[in-house]
Amino acid sequence: MSAIEAKLAELGVTLSEAPAPAANYVPYVVVGDIVYVSGQISMDADGLIKGRLGYNMETAVGAKAAKTCAINLLSQVKAACDGDLDRLVRVIKLTGFVNSTADFTEQPMVINGASDFMVEALGDAGRHSRSAVSAAALPLGVAVEIEGIFQIK
Repeated sequence: MSAIEAKLAELGVTLSEAPAPAANYVPYVVVGDIVYVSGQISMDADGLIKGRLGYNMETAVGAKAAKTCAINLLSQVKAACDGDLDRLVRVIKLTGFVNSTADFTEQPMVINGASDFMVEALGDAGRHSRSAVSAAALPLGVAVEIEGIFQIK
């Protein structure tokens, strides 16, 4: 077990197999020491986490959905690293999309669910640049989708 996975276990998180793409794209692309991970939707072992912030989902629940996206991102990074998550150097950037109403303005607090988790799990290597934007709709009605850029060795 990698040191990162040991820390995840302390946090009660076990990475699942990296989710397969839902359409005609690859889940990640490695260019040199950079991994570009396609958008990961809010989904856990119980299935899709659907909802619209500002309509039928509260910010705190949206932040938990964003955390599931972060966990799925790490699953993809692990796959990109041939199963050795200790090759992860740092999170470079996260771009978060929040399924929300036109008047909802707490997108940053929702995406904090992913950002806070990355820092909790990875320490300083989890600190990253970020964007948090609203979307009128997301695939399959999910609440959150997040893509990421990571550095590996």
